Amino acid sequence: MESPSAALMLYTVRDVLGLDWAGTLKRVAEMGYEVVELAAALPPTAAEMKSMLDDAGLQACGVHAPLAKLELSLPEWIDFALAVGCKELVCSSMPQERCQTKDGWLKGAQLLDGIGARCRAGGLGFSYHNHNFEFEEFDGQCALDILYENTNSENLHAQIDTYWVQYAGRDPVQYIRKYAGRQRILHVKDMAADAERSFAEVGSGVLDWSAIDRAARDAGVEFYSVEQDRCWSQDPMQSAATSLQFLRQLLG
Repeated sequence: MESPSAALMLYTVRDVLGLDWAGTLKRVAEMGYEVVELAAALPPTAAEMKSMLDDAGLQACGVHAPLAKLELSLPEWIDFALAVGCKELVCSSMPQERCQTKDGWLKGAQLLDGIGARCRAGGLGFSYHNHNFEFEEFDGQCALDILYENTNSENLHAQIDTYWVQYAGRDPVQYIRKYAGRQRILHVKDMAADAERSFAEVGSGVLDWSAIDRAARDAGVEFYSVEQDRCWSQDPMQSAATSLQFLRQLLG
């Protein structure tokens, strides 16, 4: 099995990134990352982003965008992703008002399948990133399964977020294996052993990373994207470095 590459989801360092894009990207590269995943808050142009990535020696594996923006201006997002060298556009979430019923999820599946087909026609992959609310059940089936079972696997990939699967009381390993062959980027995020189930640096919490790694390699995952929504014990840049240190040991 080919070893996946470690990446940093830039949402993790959004506070410093907003102050200095070019400088932050260079610091991310200096700590050892070679790949990043871009969040929705982007600089004005693709050319500017590509120039900063090239100057830092970084590759972009994906671009996140909210569904509302994808509906409004999909061609521009496809062009942006391709111009900065990404292979994957990612829908960051399903708006809450669209997912209160099974019918809402079925309509959402139809919408995402159509977006994915347009991305695929343009030479780009398309993924959906889960949180925990997608594990609410409708007629005995959780919403995330409704979504993936009612879309073409070539049109909609799965971007499994390990923390949120665990938070919902499910097994991340099971979900990675369930959607094997349908995943390019895995969000690797750990959970602290505290009552709040806080976000934690990868390798410092309760998730079984050896089992996750085996499943992800079997599933054909190409990138392990580190994302930490909130950093408690360290500042975001330190947290990103700590997670990378663990991933280097895990990946060998």
